[in-house]
Amino acid sequence: MTRFIQAGNRDIKVEGGLIRTGRLDGENYCFLEDPEPVAQGLRSSSKRVDLFTFIQKLPDAIETQPDSLPKYSYPMEWDNFAALPITSYEDWWTKTLGFKARNKAKQAEKRGVVLKEIEYGEAVVQGIWEIYNETPIRQGKKFPHYGMTLDQIRKYAGTFLGQSVFIGAFLEDRMIGFAKMVWNETRTQAGLMHILSLVSERDKSPTNALMARAVQACADRGTPWLVYSNFSYGKKQSDSLSDFKERNGFQKVCVPRYYVPLTPLGHIALRFGLHRRFADRVPEPMAGKLRHLRKVWYDRRFRPLAES
Repeated sequence: MTRFIQAGNRDIKVEGGLIRTGRLDGENYCFLEDPEPVAQGLRSSSKRVDLFTFIQKLPDAIETQPDSLPKYSYPMEWDNFAALPITSYEDWWTKTLGFKARNKAKQAEKRGVVLKEIEYGEAVVQGIWEIYNETPIRQGKKFPHYGMTLDQIRKYAGTFLGQSVFIGAFLEDRMIGFAKMVWNETRTQAGLMHILSLVSERDKSPTNALMARAVQACADRGTPWLVYSNFSYGKKQSDSLSDFKERNGFQKVCVPRYYVPLTPLGHIALRFGLHRRFADRVPEPMAGKLRHLRKVWYDRRFRPLAES
């Protein structure tokens, strides 16, 4: 169950039943310079929150060793970003981008795909609706946005608009892919909230072209970091998505994730590791087998819908 409350003039998303954990709404794009007002606000809230967690942003400038030194004295564990350091678009294109990914980005242009930054509006919402509802499975698992209505997409895609840039991939007048990028408050890192294309247009490599245009958007604005969620998730081994990130020059950059216990239950949870997801406690060999079984199940259940 997810709840939203306000603390320290920040929107906090609270998840969990027995152990309730709060975090910034949009924590990959919003960061705290002074976390104590939020922690104090949660302690005094009428809504029980046992733990507050937040992640430290990347350094404001690209450094030789980008891993961030802890800034705060709260209990912490290491988390990570899939981060791409950007000095210039030309440098990324010629020195960082993998040969295969570069060829695919070129292929999109040769096949008539046009990339451009676009204003958020009804045409974008309609295009996202078509992409989301093309197939119920992506990358071997159920796609969470399949079946969303236009109203739901307006609400979901319309978050953080003051910090966002939308990029569209167009084949003639049809949007066949899009990326939404969200900048942090200091404009030092941009996060790819979503980058997605129609599976039916995969042969035109629109996603590779969108990635190239996203890098260019950062370079044009002097943003030193482009972030694509996490590089690794717990003990999970590499997959097609992590391979895509690596081919485009993203690297694993470790950053501190802090945990602030707010109640006695929060202290107990943190002490005994109960704040971690159950999936992170499963040994990787077993987790890999479970992921394979999940893929087989989704293929059997949803393949007819995906192919219809």
